Amino acid sequence: MKLQGTMQINGQGCLEIGGCDVADLARNFGTPLIIIDEALLRDNAGRYRQAFARDDGDAVIYASKAFSSPAIARIIDNEGLGLDVVSGGELRIALSADFPPEKIFFHGNNKSLPELEYALSCGVGRIVIDNRHELLQLEQISAAGGYRPSVLLRLAPGVDAHSHAYISTGQTDSKFGFNIFGGDALEAVERAWKSPYLDLKGVHCHIGSQIFDLNVFRCAARVMMDFLQEAREHSGWTAAELDLGGGLGVYYTSGDKPPSIEDYAEAIKEAVFQKCKEHKFPRPRIIVEPGRSMISPPGTTVYTLGSSKEIPGVRKYVAVDGGMSDNPRPALYQAAYEGIIANKAAAQAEERVAVTGRCCESGDMLIWDLAVPRVEPGDLLAISCTGAYTYSMSSNYNALTRPAVILVKEGHAEIIVERETWGDLLRLHRIPERLF
Repeated sequence: MKLQGTMQINGQGCLEIGGCDVADLARNFGTPLIIIDEALLRDNAGRYRQAFARDDGDAVIYASKAFSSPAIARIIDNEGLGLDVVSGGELRIALSADFPPEKIFFHGNNKSLPELEYALSCGVGRIVIDNRHELLQLEQISAAGGYRPSVLLRLAPGVDAHSHAYISTGQTDSKFGFNIFGGDALEAVERAWKSPYLDLKGVHCHIGSQIFDLNVFRCAARVMMDFLQEAREHSGWTAAELDLGGGLGVYYTSGDKPPSIEDYAEAIKEAVFQKCKEHKFPRPRIIVEPGRSMISPPGTTVYTLGSSKEIPGVRKYVAVDGGMSDNPRPALYQAAYEGIIANKAAAQAEERVAVTGRCCESGDMLIWDLAVPRVEPGDLLAISCTGAYTYSMSSNYNALTRPAVILVKEGHAEIIVERETWGDLLRLHRIPERLF
């Protein structure tokens, strides 16, 4: 497994993160356990800030759907970044951490009426309008409440990100946004710009996730800039902001070669600058919304090994005390991960195993082929790069409880999300009296 951030193998042959022995963390906090390397998270945030926010008022907005918690929101605010939310719940989490509402962007393709009213009453910085229904609804609410929110229009630029179909969002055939090709986007610009109840700042797109090819980002930036020029010619409106979303890929397994944050920034800015020059268009404020590339590498999930099953000539299965309930990504879209036996991190590999979760599903597989030292029940498996879309996509399938999440830094470990209990599973359930 590739060691990232503050990971190292200590003198006892155990994996350390943030100066903490993972075996000690497992004993103290239990497993499954999600560990967030605070130093690496802050380093990623600082690199994004340095690459974007230092120039011409450009902004970096953390996509909290990757992993949302009050503690993470505090770190993001400490680092001077904004926050992207996609529901009233994520907005509530951010505000519970005293995150400045004016630095929050509210996304979503089907925001409810109460969510829009909540966002307006809180004074969020931007509402990203996804469709005509929402555009009309937001106008009505704003007119009735005396608001004039700053908005962006989400567009579908028709760019295929070449990632898994479930995480490609920028193509023409997508549930998200006004299509550039066909006239929907121009019509939306015309309506929003002339509305006395909306302050149209610019446009937004997000073409997908886990993207390694910088040319895809360049292409999206060019398409969006060409559209802004077309909108200016058509309506006279000049966009002040261009939000290009996120999508930068990260390292999960050998063979993954993600671009650096710095190269990603340079590619986007270069494409925008070229189009500004070509169209004599005033440079818009560039906004990006990294999620996975910010929080995924700092995250590591630790499991305890339990039962095993060896099928001669086929494979050996080893089971852990979590699985698709805390990380559904392998089952959803065949996501691949690396892992290491944390309490035997310095030992040589002696066998290859398939790591299965404990859910009652044949598809509950975390890693199909992992080289490990000779393993036994009670060993600890650490799977790297699990900070994004694991806890945030977790469930109580099979009535399993969600894991604890801890923050580690310089030898200190603190809980930022408590482990669920069986009592938590029953907290919202009721039995009508007539059933007794």
